[in-house]
Amino acid sequence: MTTGVPPSPAPKKRSRARTFLPLGLAAWLVLEIWLLTVVADAAGGLTVLALLVGGAVLGTVVVKRAGRRAFRNLTSTFQQAQEAARTGGTPAAPERTGAEDRNGFLMLGGLLLMLPGLISDAAGLLLLIPPVRSLLGRSAEKAVERRMAAATPGSLQDAFQQARMRRPDGKVVQGEVVREDAAPGPRGAGDPRPPLTP
Repeated sequence: MTTGVPPSPAPKKRSRARTFLPLGLAAWLVLEIWLLTVVADAAGGLTVLALLVGGAVLGTVVVKRAGRRAFRNLTSTFQQAQEAARTGGTPAAPERTGAEDRNGFLMLGGLLLMLPGLISDAAGLLLLIPPVRSLLGRSAEKAVERRMAAATPGSLQDAFQQARMRRPDGKVVQGEVVREDAAPGPRGAGDPRPPLTP
């Protein structure tokens, strides 16, 4: 007897990152708590409290400084673009001060300092060192370039050609983008039928 309900699809295989990320976070939290108790036993609770408060204050200062620098770079880029549009010229190359200082990694270091814990504070302090930031930035740029080079040609175009619509019941309906400006040509026997219009 058929019920009209399609069979449930086979479960998708989880990626390694989705499998090990919760385990890594749990291990990091346990290690942070254990290290805080060890330092509190050796140096005292007030010392640990002072370290945590000092890290939070330093992290706040670092995030504020990196945010101001990023905002300053953004406003100067907008001002250069407005000046170029007003004069009819081309805008100058954007100032690379924030990119060379790796503002994103600087902000990440500040956020790690703000998190309570000694391991996150050590990682945040490492990110405050300019050579470490530039080394991480170069490796991140190379990784992005490798990913972009490994991407199949046309995959982005195919992603734009296929549109998905969600129905209210949560089901996904495949759709196709139809261009109105395309010239209609003769349709062959194997070609798909055009969509019906109301």
